[in-house]
Amino acid sequence: MKITAIYGSPRRQGNTSRLLQSAVAGARSAGAEVTEIVLRDLKLQPCLEIYACRKDGRCAIKDDFQVLAETLLAAEATILASPMFFYAVSAHVKALMDRCQSLWVKKYWLDEKPLGRLDNAKPGLFLAVGATTGKRLFDGAEMSVRYFFDTFDTALWKTLGYRGLDGADDILKHPEYLEEARQAGVDMVKMV
Repeated sequence: MKITAIYGSPRRQGNTSRLLQSAVAGARSAGAEVTEIVLRDLKLQPCLEIYACRKDGRCAIKDDFQVLAETLLAAEATILASPMFFYAVSAHVKALMDRCQSLWVKKYWLDEKPLGRLDNAKPGLFLAVGATTGKRLFDGAEMSVRYFFDTFDTALWKTLGYRGLDGADDILKHPEYLEEARQAGVDMVKMV
């Protein structure tokens, strides 16, 4: 089984990255092959909304997105991890989401698939960390992730959101969160 794991945090070893590392370890322990992508290391420009993708469903901007898009389409499952910034995903994740507009154009305009219908959807796991404790901290981000996943035939299977974690090492005070993420990685492999 091939899983793509996307690190969406600007911090290399912060709470979000550690959480994703646990999920990746769980998936690997269950036999998955995991490709890890660190968005902060990629050259990924924002969408210019020029709609050149209407020709063939491919984004016209030449950067690391083309390889990343192929990786997402080929994966049998996806794990996305992002810290919350103003109740939304990080800028790195948002740039990726917006660039997947080309995949949406291909799927729904060029290939004319019925909107919102996912046949044989692949599972997607969303890991989110926020400093605040707001009741609706993950609501908007989860909705964005749901539609982002749809562009590459993935359904949001589970969201694990953790509040009150701000300092880079705060998650280490909650080994139960790391264990829950590890188990989600294992469970994801078992369900595919």
